[in-house]
Amino acid sequence: MGKQAIRTAIKADLNTPAWEQPQLHNRWHPDIPFSAKVAQGEVVKVETLDWTGGQVGNNDSADDIKYCDLSRIHYLSGPIEVEGAKAGDVLVVEIQDVQPRAEQPWGYCAIFDKNNGGGFLDDHYPESAKAIWDFEGIFCSSRHIPGVRFPGLIHPGIMGCKPSKELLDVWNKREAELVAYHHSIGTERTVANLPNPSYAFAGAGDETVIEAVKKEGARTIPPREHGGNCDIKNLSRGSKSYFPVYVDGAGLSIGDLHFSQGDGEISFCGAIEMAGVITIKCEVIKNGMKDMKMKNPMYIPGPVEPHFGPSRYLTFEGLSVDEHGKQHYLDVNIAYKQACLQFIEYFKKFGYSGEQLYILLSCAPVQGHLAAIVDIPNACTTLGVPVDIFDFECLPKEGGFKKIIESNCALTSGN
Repeated sequence: MGKQAIRTAIKADLNTPAWEQPQLHNRWHPDIPFSAKVAQGEVVKVETLDWTGGQVGNNDSADDIKYCDLSRIHYLSGPIEVEGAKAGDVLVVEIQDVQPRAEQPWGYCAIFDKNNGGGFLDDHYPESAKAIWDFEGIFCSSRHIPGVRFPGLIHPGIMGCKPSKELLDVWNKREAELVAYHHSIGTERTVANLPNPSYAFAGAGDETVIEAVKKEGARTIPPREHGGNCDIKNLSRGSKSYFPVYVDGAGLSIGDLHFSQGDGEISFCGAIEMAGVITIKCEVIKNGMKDMKMKNPMYIPGPVEPHFGPSRYLTFEGLSVDEHGKQHYLDVNIAYKQACLQFIEYFKKFGYSGEQLYILLSCAPVQGHLAAIVDIPNACTTLGVPVDIFDFECLPKEGGFKKIIESNCALTSGN
């Protein structure tokens, strides 16, 4: 008998509010009911919405970014029950394909307001901005950032299994302790997002489950031991992910699909966010957590990625000395910020705004690396930008550059 048609295990309707679709959820909790079941070795498709559940539109205003309700995110498809998976096993997820939804061939990348999510460089770019990206096969381009076209490395930002109740309690305890400590020393920045009943959605859960999820459901914003929001751009077609299994059935959930992303998803909404379809196959390694002494997920990147010659990257270096000249001790966060800021200042010479460039380095196939973390007091990071994504020559030259870009990205109505 020949191969059967690939079934769609989970459908997600683009025209129905996300919170009315019981096969979706936006919190991590062991009691959220399974919404689909797959056999080991079975290839299935899973449809997803964009991470906000459709709050962002294809338009020329960033007001939808400024007022986006982050208590709703992320809307995930699942949980999926994998036959034969038991607590203590390891779930192997092979990604066979990822595509945009045919009826929505566009995505967006944005800067979130400093008071609503923020981002890596929000001290420099505190207000919302947005760029819409149109998809043409493997390529994307944007009316809001002209002069740029590149192939996307499509991947899910989020994959993860259900936590056990014991693991959920560990997350909530340690994150609450972190928040309490920073509150005690007067830290103004939000350092963790604790359980929030506002718009908590438990899929097909009954009233008892809904109340438990509202009270203790973990937010989907950070990565954790079970996987979650890892935003690893190379987990594309052909990749394999190994997830610890904490509950019987595994409870795999997937969402936050990206058409393209740079290393770090720098602007928070720093990938080209999209609604999509992902094709997966699941296998189980029995007793894998114990046998491999596994605490966190492991991955094998896929063989498919955009290729630029090694001499076609313009690489910016960052040190742990901030923009005010203050020395920091081996601070890779400061160092990577400096590499990003240097890229922005360099390409402003061509007429781009800082907001356009902040968005671009978030979603284009840039490569970020730790170069050195042992040479006190400076950590050294690098940010490699493939120059072939631009339709003009941009390598350093004597005499500088001419301004050739005249437009800006989508801004808020107040700007």
